[in-house]
Amino acid sequence: MRSADRLQVARGRGAVTNPAGRFEGTRLETADDGWGSLDEVPRDPATLLIPDRPKRAITRNDSPDVPFDQSVNPYQGCEHGCIYCFARPSHSYWNLGPGLDFETRIFHKPGLAQLLDRELRAPGYVCKPINLGANTDPYQPAEREHRTTRQLLEVLLVHRHPVTVVTKGSLVLRDLDLLGELARLGLVTVFVSLTTLDDGLKRAFEPRAASPAARLRVIRRLTDAGVPVGVLLAPMVPALNDHEIERLLEAAASHGAVRAAFMMLRLPHELARLFEQWLAEHYPKRADRVLNLLREARGGKLNDPRFGHRMRGVGPYAELLAARFQAACRRLGLNERREAELETRLFVADPGAPAQGELFS
Repeated sequence: MRSADRLQVARGRGAVTNPAGRFEGTRLETADDGWGSLDEVPRDPATLLIPDRPKRAITRNDSPDVPFDQSVNPYQGCEHGCIYCFARPSHSYWNLGPGLDFETRIFHKPGLAQLLDRELRAPGYVCKPINLGANTDPYQPAEREHRTTRQLLEVLLVHRHPVTVVTKGSLVLRDLDLLGELARLGLVTVFVSLTTLDDGLKRAFEPRAASPAARLRVIRRLTDAGVPVGVLLAPMVPALNDHEIERLLEAAASHGAVRAAFMMLRLPHELARLFEQWLAEHYPKRADRVLNLLREARGGKLNDPRFGHRMRGVGPYAELLAARFQAACRRLGLNERREAELETRLFVADPGAPAQGELFS
């Protein structure tokens, strides 16, 4: 059971509170019972891995802001603890909170690779790239034990199916053998999320994710193995990491990245309050400036969910950010190479079926 919402700055965790999800019918409030309980230091929450058995592996979307139609999410919740994660409010659908619950109650999916294999074999399936990491990181700590992401890559390779991967975890290098083979067939691109080169900001911002130096090493090793790599500057936060745009792109390009994209901070649903609490705890002197610039880019609010606006923002500040990004990309040669689309013609619905030539041999 969740304790009443109270400030809880736990080592290695991102959120500083654990509010109830927006769908919960009950709310807990702190109260002084005369025994000094409000003065007690809350215990650091432990991570709990919870099995979930979905009926389908592939999630489909038709958002014009998202560059893929299909995704598979190996995990729900994320131990990386990034305070800005737009997926935090999704934990409310489990009657859990978007704060510390999101970081410590991680749902994994036994048998997900088998589900994916069945769906790829279904009559009428149309091959389009599948994204791993659309919601939460497929290479978060739980992957070391469960290896769900690796199993998915194995299925995709057998079917010769194109895939994109988004991660900020160095564990992706464990699967360099699979990613290298997929790359040889033109079936994969990996996007590394790089938000800051400041180790201090990183520890507060995304406490259990790989360090900036480790992510740059990931870009280099993937590139050296022939895997196309892009970098995602996501999110850009006004007055926190926006001054790093040029340095981030320079570092990524020098380590082999050939593509780049950025996204403005989004604060849907409960995330707005969580982020405000985090700012007050970690950057109190800068909080007003961060939030005021964000409102300027979001039409006076902390979040603008409209398609076409939610990723980049509007107004002078957002336009300046986009102009700086584009200028740096041109200078560094990022996004210039016209990479071919991921290969779909190699797709094999039934890898066990005999090839045409074998039928008459």
